[in-house]
Amino acid sequence: MPQVIEALKWRYATKKFDSTRILPESKIAIVKNAFNLTATSFGLQPVRLVVVSNKEKQEALVPLSMNQRQVADASHVLIFCIEKQVDEHYVENYFDNVKEIRNTPEEIIKPFKNYLLDHFKSATNADNDLWASKQAYLAMGNLLTVCAIEEIDACPMEGFSPEGYDEFFDLANKGLQSVLVMPIGYRAEDDMFSTMKKVRKTLDNAVLDL
Repeated sequence: MPQVIEALKWRYATKKFDSTRILPESKIAIVKNAFNLTATSFGLQPVRLVVVSNKEKQEALVPLSMNQRQVADASHVLIFCIEKQVDEHYVENYFDNVKEIRNTPEEIIKPFKNYLLDHFKSATNADNDLWASKQAYLAMGNLLTVCAIEEIDACPMEGFSPEGYDEFFDLANKGLQSVLVMPIGYRAEDDMFSTMKKVRKTLDNAVLDL
């Protein structure tokens, strides 16, 4: 069985973390780099990752997370945030980066840049938020797989107060809005969910070969 499939069988949404175990910086570096390499629409990366490792702050997140202890007991808490201002300036900065890294001439870039500038000028704030939120889910999905391969336990969470997190971390003043949360670390030995069999559809019911 390929390694990645075995890793995905090993992973589960960790319900109880071992609060005494902390991920080494080498593992956190992998998570950060994997996040930055995640595919995003147009390559614009409208998602930022907040990494929390302060235990006092993590404890304060519990009442903002439907009293789920994972955020306090995990080694780190990842907060997936969307950029609130994807505008002309944001797009221009992206293409400046393209020119610097790839040495691509302006005349090659211009048609696509103009398309994106027109697109985001006509898009509403709600449209942009929905689009950016979808990119956050892509990033979380990618990190779930990376964590599984690295034997880092994780718990993807929508059950939290985005408004509470935004206020606690002053995210609005950073131009950000929280969308998803994922505590990561090591599973506790007595987490009963770690030994439960996965419940999935059969491949025939999950995948259509047309």
